[in-house]
Amino acid sequence: MGLVAVTLGIVLIALVALDAFETIILPRRVVRRFRLAVLFLRTARFGWNSLARLIRSGASREAFRGYMGPLSLLALLLFWAVLFILGFGLILWGLALPLNAAGEPLSFPVYLYLSSTTFFSLGLGDITPAPGVGRWLIVSEAALGFIFLALVISYIPVLYQAFSRRELRISLLDSRAGSPATAVELLRRNCADKQDDELRQLLHEWEEWSADILESHLSYPILAYYRSQHEQQSWVEALTVILDTCALILTTLDGLPLTTARFSFAMARHAVVDLAQVFDVSPSPTVNRLSPEGFARLQEMLTEAGLRLREGTGTEQELAALRLTYEPFVSALAGFMQVSLPPWIPSDGTLDDWQTSAWDDRFPSIRRTLDQVMRRQTRFELLEESTTPVMDREDQDRTTGG
Repeated sequence: MGLVAVTLGIVLIALVALDAFETIILPRRVVRRFRLAVLFLRTARFGWNSLARLIRSGASREAFRGYMGPLSLLALLLFWAVLFILGFGLILWGLALPLNAAGEPLSFPVYLYLSSTTFFSLGLGDITPAPGVGRWLIVSEAALGFIFLALVISYIPVLYQAFSRRELRISLLDSRAGSPATAVELLRRNCADKQDDELRQLLHEWEEWSADILESHLSYPILAYYRSQHEQQSWVEALTVILDTCALILTTLDGLPLTTARFSFAMARHAVVDLAQVFDVSPSPTVNRLSPEGFARLQEMLTEAGLRLREGTGTEQELAALRLTYEPFVSALAGFMQVSLPPWIPSDGTLDDWQTSAWDDRFPSIRRTLDQVMRRQTRFELLEESTTPVMDREDQDRTTGG
């Protein structure tokens, strides 16, 4: 029995140490299927989502799900610590090491108590090992506990820095692409009647963001469970909007930067495919987010915004073929993360998150003032666009003497 306990303790410590190393330190994806952290997070996700389904209110349910990522991280760290303590406790008990326990019977709970006080460096001294192998085991556990504590202290700030970088770009979608964000609204607001340089810079920044998502979420998969600040935002939604936008530029629109869109599409698709593999999520080949009627409406909205459509009748088939390369993956990730995918067509009359507040009912004058300012700004932009060509012609006449 003692030999079995010692063997089990050594195996347990080795498994937990390897799992913590792969999760916190190793900066690359681990292809091995059986991992303690993965098993723990999947169990926690299943239990948390089961409880979330019991909440009827959508806002309360989303807020409840927002606690899963941070609490799962704390629970995982506690899970590792408990297994470390249990492993050393089994070794001490299996070896039946002599202890100075003030006459108390040397049972397994006593060895487990000694392991706990040693791992957390309490140093109470009420139970101490007798000279021999036991002292070296206690020193080894204390050193491991100190290293574990140092790794935890360094791991959490790095995790939250990566979370902040991710959310910064997602927050920009509110004003750039609407709430919820859509590819049509992103194109209407950022490239209609404007120079290509702005859209090219925007797509380049999202290409870098997609690469950062791939790197950070492969290194720290638990980061994917951290939800965004607002209900209509998520990293899955942001990746989908960028893929939708690039797909429209590559298949449907003319006069826009194709090379930049191709690079951004490649990086974003790389991210969704690899992350689907990390979370062992099978793609959903039956998903279809854009009907033929929706595509006709999409073309109409883009034309009204001043964008040029590509000539030919095969654009819808080309877009459908390109969508098939990424929509099954983003749909599977959205189902796994319990988030919604963005629509292709923005809803009429939907306000952006920045245009609303919790005090609109109490202070309606602020809401009315904002509406008036936005209407005046819209009229000014239309007037500026209508007078700019005339001013250009006058300048040309003066230059040529006409």
